[in-house]
Amino acid sequence: MNTAARSAPATYAQGIVLMCVGVAFLSANDAIAKSLTSGYSPLQILFMRNLIALPFTMVIALIMGGPSALRSHRPLAHLLRGALWVGAAMMFFTSFIYLGLAEATALIFVAPFFMTLISALFLGEHVGWRRWLAVLTGFLGVLVIIRPGGATFQLISLLPVATALVYAMLMLSARWVDRRESVWTLLVYLTGAGALLSALVVPFVWVPVRSEDLWLFAGIAMCGTVGMTLMTQAFRVAPAVVVAPLDYTGLLWATLFGWLIWRESPDSMTVMGAAIIIGSGVFTIFRERRPGSL
Repeated sequence: MNTAARSAPATYAQGIVLMCVGVAFLSANDAIAKSLTSGYSPLQILFMRNLIALPFTMVIALIMGGPSALRSHRPLAHLLRGALWVGAAMMFFTSFIYLGLAEATALIFVAPFFMTLISALFLGEHVGWRRWLAVLTGFLGVLVIIRPGGATFQLISLLPVATALVYAMLMLSARWVDRRESVWTLLVYLTGAGALLSALVVPFVWVPVRSEDLWLFAGIAMCGTVGMTLMTQAFRVAPAVVVAPLDYTGLLWATLFGWLIWRESPDSMTVMGAAIIIGSGVFTIFRERRPGSL
């Protein structure tokens, strides 16, 4: 047995730990954002989050990628990605005002299925019948959660779904970035572009920040930055097929935070729909990582 084979289990374990902890931090980021929506516009929350996080992302990029991580060969591509990021975050934070944390989180997990749709319909990528079946199954899970036409249906439930669509576009837009740029460059410029673009509009919705909320804004910046950094590292040290399914542990954290802070409890239909989305998502991940999979 060679050294690489012997070290694989340890590397996988490291990736699993990094992914799980990173998802927990991002879930805390969402919980803090939801708590702040009672007093601030989602746009102001996003602006403060990016403004505070930017220096930390720059330091992380310098440590992990060196000075070259702060240089971009296609700044316009990052600006366009920043616009997608602002749009997605705005819709997701707005949904927190009306929906439970677990419900909104479950619906955003349809992003991988939108990526499959966009790749097949607009990027010319081949998608076999199994992946199409997984896409349809994932959207069945969405219908179970939002229950269109039912007495409990809320139009606002479509916001996390729209968020997932824009987020899928954001992920695929990484292809616009110069291949010489690292993931740390993407992290810095996404945060910077988000701060810049939201700064153009935030004066129209700005309210004075209460001193007791400063720690919450610092917390959302810290949790978001740490979460993204740990998840990025997880994909660097372990195969995606090992760590990607662990992203769905975010639903467990969302349910826990929702219950502890707001006494929210997802109903049985939300749980069923989330299980359908997660199951089809995990299937898609494993199919995409198999050689010659369709």
